[in-house]
Amino acid sequence: QVQLVESGGGLVQAGGSLRLSCAASGVSGTRFSTYAMDWFRQAPGTEREFVATINWGGSTAYVADSVKGRFTISRDDAKNTVYLQMNSLKPEDTAVYYCAARVPPYKAEYDYWGQGTQVTVSS
Repeated sequence: QVQLVESGGGLVQAGGSLRLSCAASGVSGTRFSTYAMDWFRQAPGTEREFVATINWGGSTAYVADSVKGRFTISRDDAKNTVYLQMNSLKPEDTAVYYCAARVPPYKAEYDYWGQGTQVTVSS
C-alpha cells in the first residue's frame, strides 16, 4: 500500500522560508520515479488550490502564478521524496499543504494523497 507523508510545515514569520517534504512508502524507487507529483494547498473556508507539479524524472516542473518566483518543486527519486521549497512566505500562503501522486497512465484523477502539513505564516 503506497502512502504519502508530508512534513516540514510549521509557523514562520512573513518573509521566511520552509521546505516541505513528501515521502512515499510502500513503493520502490524505480516505481516512484514514474509518478507525477503535485502539491496543493487549502486554507480554511476555501477550495483546494493547485500549487506545483513535477513530472516523472523531474525534467518538467511548473508552479502556480500565485507562488511563481517564490516556490520551487523538486524530487529525489533515490529517497522517494518530493520537496516544495517555499521562500518569501506571505500570510496568504497559510494553508494545509498536501502532496498527491498520479501513476502511469496518468489519469486525470490522483491515485494517492498525503494527510497534509500545516503552514502558518504570521505577519
